Amino acid sequence: MSEIKAVFVGPDPEGLGDALKSEGFDVTRIDGIANGSALEEAGIDAAELYVLTDVGQATSIPVAVDRAGELHVVVYTRESLPEFAKGQADLLLDPALFDPETVAEELTGTTR
Repeated sequence: MSEIKAVFVGPDPEGLGDALKSEGFDVTRIDGIANGSALEEAGIDAAELYVLTDVGQATSIPVAVDRAGELHVVVYTRESLPEFAKGQADLLLDPALFDPETVAEELTGTTR
């Protein structure tokens, strides 16, 4: 089975990116602003999963969805996602309630 392509935006103090890699995801991280060119360079058009941990970059969600077409969007943060982006996010998860290993394991079943 081929790896699932994931694009990861934002800091990762909980280690969700590593947990995703442990579950077989091909994770590409975007350091800095996740604008259209950064998303393209990260391979968003081939991605099945978009993980956002920085709600300050919520405007990247509609851009990612537009470029990727079918895309699972997961927001993993303790902060609230702005209303305009909530409709395009599939999961809003608080790291205080969901550990990264469990999230990664569940996402494996969701995206395959």
